[in-house]
Amino acid sequence: MDRPAGRKTILFVCTHNSARSQMAEGLVNAFHKDGHVAYSAGTKPTAVNPHAVKAMAELDIDISKNKAKNLKQFRGKKFDYVITLCDSAKEECAYFPRAKEYVHAGFDNPSEFQGTENQIMAGFRRVRDELREWLRTFIHEKN
Repeated sequence: MDRPAGRKTILFVCTHNSARSQMAEGLVNAFHKDGHVAYSAGTKPTAVNPHAVKAMAELDIDISKNKAKNLKQFRGKKFDYVITLCDSAKEECAYFPRAKEYVHAGFDNPSEFQGTENQIMAGFRRVRDELREWLRTFIHEKN
């Protein structure tokens, strides 16, 4: 991972790197790519949730080829921001030595939503849209 010239780097961390962190990475790299580049990882990575892929595709953001990554592969890398998106990741990744700033912003875990396909997708859309709005505000305040 090379540090992109003139852009701030963000690492999003969740437990499984399956939904919230993947969606946040996709949102930043699609809507804020001029000034930022995002990565994501999990403390216990599994696989990218197909509902997250569908929710992002609705915004014309393709995360279908993303892979869940282990936080360990980013050790030693420098980031402007390390952002935890779940309480579990906050506890497990309370300190990232090469981050300029550490931020926690907790969001519901859409992977735990149950119900019909429509109900589950509604939950993923809600979390995606909450992330999008939070990121817009966060990035605006930091610039």
